[in-house]
Amino acid sequence: MAGPDPLDFYDVRSLLDDDEQEVQDSIGRFVDEQVIPIISDCFERDHFPVELVPQLAELGLFGCNIEGYGCAGLNNVCYGLVCQELERGDSGVRSFVSVQNSLCMYPIHRYGSEEQRRRWLPEMAAGRLLGCFGLTEPDGGSDPGTMKTRARRDGDDWIINGSKMWITNGTIADLAIVWAASDEGVLGFVVEKGMKGYEARDIRRKMSLRASITSELFFDEVRVPEANRLPGAHGLGAPLSCLTQARFGIAWGAIGAATACLAEALEFASSRVLFGRTLDHTQTIQRRLADIVRRITNARLLALQLGRLKDAGRMQFAQVSLAKWNNVRMALDVAREVRDILGAGGVTLDYHAIRHALNLESVITYEGTETIHELIVGRALTGVSAF
Repeated sequence: MAGPDPLDFYDVRSLLDDDEQEVQDSIGRFVDEQVIPIISDCFERDHFPVELVPQLAELGLFGCNIEGYGCAGLNNVCYGLVCQELERGDSGVRSFVSVQNSLCMYPIHRYGSEEQRRRWLPEMAAGRLLGCFGLTEPDGGSDPGTMKTRARRDGDDWIINGSKMWITNGTIADLAIVWAASDEGVLGFVVEKGMKGYEARDIRRKMSLRASITSELFFDEVRVPEANRLPGAHGLGAPLSCLTQARFGIAWGAIGAATACLAEALEFASSRVLFGRTLDHTQTIQRRLADIVRRITNARLLALQLGRLKDAGRMQFAQVSLAKWNNVRMALDVAREVRDILGAGGVTLDYHAIRHALNLESVITYEGTETIHELIVGRALTGVSAF
């Protein structure tokens, strides 16, 4: 009888239904054939592979867990598996899809009018319109309540002033979901590329997520029509609910990055000869590999149960925080461990672990730092907010 699959030690795949397995397989093939062969070069050149966007759209990945409007209508476990396979290629590719789905299409679908849904969602699902999400500000970080971007009424329009920071997809986005404080509370707007006074600039000199576009957004007396305000979005709860959707995908995506690193470590350990034997014949390496598998297995089971809860309509945001915190920390630790197992060559882009480790330094920070998620879980346990 064959032993357990080293990359899926508890056979978590057997808990997936046929459709879920088919989604995982199709996205896995895309990553193997289209992403992995080019992604190290993209990372080195600080280049987002925009040439992949039409293929991502053709695979039905944009808005894939939304019903109607040209979207695939997959369940949330399928969406998680999409994120897992994409991040097995690179966090930047998963981030791109995550922003389009969870941070742009989701708020339009949940908080927009039917006219807005019909106007933007089909074009976004087809990849003809790309989005970004403007919440984080230069002085805001983990405290969006300090938001300085302001919107004021001016007749039938709104005037927006302010700036946003660390915005994925900013300079290639056709529209931005922008959150601004107003006399009526925090409101959400769809700001379109080309609106006078709206500008996006790339952030350079990054050592992480180099195969991803990160931008600053600037708003100088930007006039936005009332038709572009999301009518159902009032208060900070609206943008925070979008972050919950994104964090769900991140919790799955991190497993993909860790699995890629494990596969690399297994291959290296079976071929690298030191002191007359391959590394996988040593107790030290076997113990390290076993610990990596333990961590990944725990994360897989946690993510799958989170997906089942979400599909049953019973998921709570504190549960998402636990998964994002646990799984990204796991993946970052695994990537660092594998980089060390690979020895000196592990610091080069001839291997994938260093790229995943550098990317995960951003993933562990964005969509809520570890501390924020610890405090969210702590509040759920005690009923006391310690922010």
